[in-house]
Amino acid sequence: MQSFELLYKSSVIRYGKAGHGKKLLLCFHGYAQSSQSFSILEKKAGNDFIIIAIDFPFHGKTVWNEGLDFTASNLVEIIFEIIKIHAVSDSKLCLMGFSMGGRVCLSLLEQIPDKIEKMVLIAPDGLKESFWYWLAAHNKTGNKFFRQIMQKPDFLVSLSKAAKRMKLVNQSVFKFISYYIHDKQVREDLYNRWTTMHHFRPDIKHIQKIISNKKIPVRLLYGEFDRVIRYERAQKFIKKIKAYCNLKIAACGHLLLTDENAGTIMSMLRD
Repeated sequence: MQSFELLYKSSVIRYGKAGHGKKLLLCFHGYAQSSQSFSILEKKAGNDFIIIAIDFPFHGKTVWNEGLDFTASNLVEIIFEIIKIHAVSDSKLCLMGFSMGGRVCLSLLEQIPDKIEKMVLIAPDGLKESFWYWLAAHNKTGNKFFRQIMQKPDFLVSLSKAAKRMKLVNQSVFKFISYYIHDKQVREDLYNRWTTMHHFRPDIKHIQKIISNKKIPVRLLYGEFDRVIRYERAQKFIKKIKAYCNLKIAACGHLLLTDENAGTIMSMLRD
């Protein structure tokens, strides 16, 4: 996947591009990943798709200088600037998002519904809002407390250990917490990333109406053994859009963007 830069306001947006097809596939990565996560699809794209994947603020090689604020409107502007640079047709767009990138896809569907041809969501965040994410990113008091904990994490360490002993959190969640508080830079990244992406808050009922009214195909892929984002989250979402939505379960965990799954992912885009 070839790497490019886009000057946007006072920031530098890094993105990757691959393929030579007629359809445009926009890909959005998960937390702590980058556009290069989608390089696994390059060989499978054939002559069908041009793939464009964008590094989010505080991710990959994007240099974000607009503060802790990034909106779906910002992303739409960035997308159409990239499309203009590469003279790619924007008549219809396909969206693909993994984990946090799934939440971004859902928000984009609300922003530009008439432009979306199909959407593939891979273990997507956003179908159900986490109370802890809401508290940390959307609530002003919670965000201040989140900032303090990231600066002085001892309280969170003790709290997570107690929660694990009382079986209030599973082993996967405990490992997640333990990893993201062990290093000062990792904690700083976590705070910046969560806070900056807080505007991507999709209205699921509205999205279901858009999918039904515009007959937009949606494909979902989950890992059977994923303890981070369980496939059960998709079941309620699918109920009202069964005619347009398919669900597949792969025999793996949360890390679905692998060479082994590349063929499955592209087949979902083509069906």
